[in-house]
Amino acid sequence: MFNFLYHYYEESAGPFRNLSDLEPEEAELVLSEIRLLKKGYASKRSNDYLTIRRSLELKAREIFIMKGGRPVRSFPHYMTVGECPWLLEWYEKGRELRIPISNFVPDTISFTYGDLFPTMRYQDGKMYRNQVYTFNEIEALINEFGLPQEWNRLGNNGPERYIEVQVWDDKPLSTLLLNSFKIQ
Repeated sequence: MFNFLYHYYEESAGPFRNLSDLEPEEAELVLSEIRLLKKGYASKRSNDYLTIRRSLELKAREIFIMKGGRPVRSFPHYMTVGECPWLLEWYEKGRELRIPISNFVPDTISFTYGDLFPTMRYQDGKMYRNQVYTFNEIEALINEFGLPQEWNRLGNNGPERYIEVQVWDDKPLSTLLLNSFKIQ
């Protein structure tokens, strides 16, 4: 199947820095600064982005729990199944982390076929819309549809460009999180 999960981030911020971990007012201030400084892809996000994001994350968490998932975090960290080098372009100085899937407890990671936003909001009748998948379910979906970054590299075949992984536990990332907060 797949052996690694990937995380893309801005070098100056460090990995796994998450707006959803902040109080809503603080997150909005951080996003406003990103917009003002025109820092990468995040600077183009709509004014209601954080409200929509939190509601989608809560929905994904609820679906995951209904399927037997055991999230530890209230909001996930994000990774991808497979490499997506074009995600480096979202950042001024983008960096990539590759972490073995074996580092993660299966019932603390969920998957969407595409980014959470279009997966939960785009209405085109595809079977994987509005769905959250468990570790045990994602392999069958990959076998049926392939990896989006292979068949939709440029994004001209729909909004799905990668399989997103929602990481609901800090434990497998603890060393990376500790080091990224020391950098600041």
